[in-house]
Amino acid sequence: MKKNRCGWCLGDQLYETYHDLQWGVPVHDEQELFEMLILETFQAGLSWITVLKKRENFREAFDFFDYQKIANYTEDKITQLLNNPGIIRNKLKVHATINNASRFMEIQKEFGSFNTYLWNFVDHTPVQNSWKHYKDAPATTPLSDQISKDLKKRGFKFTGSTVIYAFMQAIGMVNDHEVSCFRYEEVKG
Repeated sequence: MKKNRCGWCLGDQLYETYHDLQWGVPVHDEQELFEMLILETFQAGLSWITVLKKRENFREAFDFFDYQKIANYTEDKITQLLNNPGIIRNKLKVHATINNASRFMEIQKEFGSFNTYLWNFVDHTPVQNSWKHYKDAPATTPLSDQISKDLKKRGFKFTGSTVIYAFMQAIGMVNDHEVSCFRYEEVKG
């Protein structure tokens, strides 16, 4: 029996697997949160499938998103990243990643974890939306505006409201699966 999925992932096995196993599932692991935040910043202006296809290359290039290592990257490492054809070689986004690793650790010091800081915005309970079609979901919300503004105030780069809303969807802060999607109730539960 064919499973009913969100329309945005149909037709690509990599997309469907990501949708079925990861997208919209609440994430609380620090390193996974950092990884998804960075991948979403690299996605800015591009399609998610572009980033998804390069995800393993990103993991290797960025020391499996070890934010403590990334915060201390040298100019030699930056040059190496900018010469790596396996990732998106955007100088501003590479520098933003290094900056954001330091800001991420500052939030950990202040709140005990980035997870606590982030999930406080939704009282540690995912927002349950009920979209009939994925195109009905907004690109930003007042909540993504608020989080984006707070992150920017704390010195984060490439964390505009659209990036943050995509991040929120990916890490399950919002359940934006279509109501007819088999994952909607699974993620909701």
